[in-house]
Amino acid sequence: MQGEMFKRLLHGLHRFEDGALIAALASMLILAIVQIALRNIFDSGLLWVESFLRILVLWVAILGAMVATREKNHINIDALSRYAPRGLRLALQLCTTLFAAATCTIVAWYSVEFIQFEYEDQTIAFASVPTWVCQSILPIGFTVMAVRFVHGAISDILVRQH
Repeated sequence: MQGEMFKRLLHGLHRFEDGALIAALASMLILAIVQIALRNIFDSGLLWVESFLRILVLWVAILGAMVATREKNHINIDALSRYAPRGLRLALQLCTTLFAAATCTIVAWYSVEFIQFEYEDQTIAFASVPTWVCQSILPIGFTVMAVRFVHGAISDILVRQH
């Protein structure tokens, strides 16, 4: 019962993540096209769009990395493991997965500190939206990726034991 509820919750979170990525990418494309049209046809444009598009690029990159990590389609540095014997290959894979988890954890930690500085500075990204709100995807995304890498490492260990 709890396992089924957890799976449904996880599936819902995955759909939310996919939806946020699609919405950010679609918004980015639509706003860029509108801005180009406004500039070329009416010699005007929306002042806030340039800054908003830069923020959307950040969000699309982090959300895309989260989805890639979830689907195990992220970039792997596996030059050694390609030529290593099977037993060593599994150990190398575990090491690289744990290294990725540690790296994502460190980046998440320092991005929280970065956002705290932005909050204290009260800078505005676009319109009236504070910069720290726009950059909040950084600790969220890197924390999610770290958890996924740890989960992958644990899964690899459990699979090896059976």
